[in-house]
Amino acid sequence: MGTAPDAGQLMAMLLKLLNAKKTIEVGVFTGYSLLLTALTIPDDGKIIAIDPDRKAYEIGLPFIKNAGVEHKIDFIESPALPVLDKLLEDIGGTVAYDSTLWGGGTVALPEKSVPETEREHKLSTLAFNKAISNDSRVEIAFVSIGDGVIFCRRIG
Repeated sequence: MGTAPDAGQLMAMLLKLLNAKKTIEVGVFTGYSLLLTALTIPDDGKIIAIDPDRKAYEIGLPFIKNAGVEHKIDFIESPALPVLDKLLEDIGGTVAYDSTLWGGGTVALPEKSVPETEREHKLSTLAFNKAISNDSRVEIAFVSIGDGVIFCRRIG
C-alpha cells in the first residue's frame, strides 16, 4: 500500500519541473511518497503531511530521519478535510491524486467481482473520480500508471 515506483518517478519529475518548495501530502501511510517528495524538493522546502494514523507514519520515520529530510516535514495527525479547509482557501498550484484506479483497476470491475469488504472503498473512489472530473474549477489529466494518478490544477 504505497505509491507505485512508476507513479513516484513521475511525481518526482513534476516536482522538479515545477520547482516545488511547498507541498501537501494527504494520507501518508508509512511514508514512501512522503520520503520521495522530501528527497526531491529543495533543502528549504516544506511538506505538510496529514494523516489520522501517526503509528503508520512512525513506521517510515526512521527512513526519513536516515535520509536527513525530517526537517522538511510538518506531520499533522488529523483527518484531512479540516486541515485542508484552512490551507486551501488561498493556495493554487498542482495537485496529484494517487490511487484513482485503486488496485490496478478495481474501480472498473463489476460490483460482484469486488470482495464485499472492498466495495465501499471502490464506490468512494468512483465518487471522487466523478466529482473531480465534473469540477469546473479545475483542469485535470489522468495517467494510468501504478494505481492511477489524476493531476489537477485550479483554473480561473
